[in-house]
Amino acid sequence: MPSRGPIEAYDTAITTLPTLRRGSQLHETERRLNAVLNNASVSIFLMDDRQHCVYMNRAAELLTGFTLAEVLARDCPLHDVVHHTYPDGRPFPLAECAIDRAFPENNQERGEEVFVHKDGHFYPVGFTASPIRDDAANIIGTIIEVRDITEEKAASERQRLLTNELNHRVKNTLATVQSIAAQTFRGRTDQVARQMFDARMVALSNTHNVLTAENWESASLRSVVECALAPHALAEIDTARFDLVGPDTRLHPKVAVTLAMALHDLMTNAAKYGALSVPEGRVSVRWTLEPVGAGERLKLDWTESGGPTVAEPTRKGFGTRLIERQLPMEFEGTAVIGYPPGGVVCHLEIPLTALGWHGRDVVLGRGL
Repeated sequence: MPSRGPIEAYDTAITTLPTLRRGSQLHETERRLNAVLNNASVSIFLMDDRQHCVYMNRAAELLTGFTLAEVLARDCPLHDVVHHTYPDGRPFPLAECAIDRAFPENNQERGEEVFVHKDGHFYPVGFTASPIRDDAANIIGTIIEVRDITEEKAASERQRLLTNELNHRVKNTLATVQSIAAQTFRGRTDQVARQMFDARMVALSNTHNVLTAENWESASLRSVVECALAPHALAEIDTARFDLVGPDTRLHPKVAVTLAMALHDLMTNAAKYGALSVPEGRVSVRWTLEPVGAGERLKLDWTESGGPTVAEPTRKGFGTRLIERQLPMEFEGTAVIGYPPGGVVCHLEIPLTALGWHGRDVVLGRGL
């Protein structure tokens, strides 16, 4: 079968797909295809091997402000019509265009760019650019699907501002709690208890920072672990004192906060009485994710070694109660703290399947 030649431009004011082959048997197919394309909400551009636009549907005309006839009359790459300038006013060379790379690099390109409307204003777009091949698999052009994402960007910015405002107010609340505590505890408690209280407030605040970075939709498990250990880890010259091993996943905000507080208390106790209280001590945090139904179960082990000989405490403090009671009670998991002579161990199991927050499938990339 002979190969198809290059896509040919055509000069007409009517937005119809150019006929690449003449013949009555294609007439009905072309008519239907034109009807589909011109009623599509997504903007579609068809370019030849010079990256000159030879077709754009009605949605593309509405998006750019240019008619097909105007674009054809320009007789230049589509980039020079709608993508020629950066938002800061600098010229945008064709060689730097990600959309254009779909043709010479033989790749499908996806991403976001900023187009220039006919009236001069800039607007953000999401695009997919794919090469077009002839019968011999030679690339003869590019097809681009484009959609205006102005509203999505605006909504995202509003969400960011609201989340930052929430975080700001939460931190103000935590600062107020610290101030009230300072006034209440003055002269009524020892300095050690006050320092522990302040440290827990800081740990809670740091976890809020992790969640704020993720718009409070979820938090990275690894980030939560690293954030909880950071106050001690950053002060260590020997980075080998901490061994963190495990796959990353997304945690519900409530799980993230509670887990961070539990790890913070384990770290604090290790620094005062356990492995981190001596130079040769080590802490290992290892976790796995096991499939459970449509979700996962987190299994995390905290293991101390190289520290002073351990004996089971005669009284359980707030941190121990938090770990052994709150995690199982709130998340239907298990929490067991052991005190073998070689070092404290803690085993946590938290099912991540029963949480089910709004948007979880989107966050985990599972679609709707």
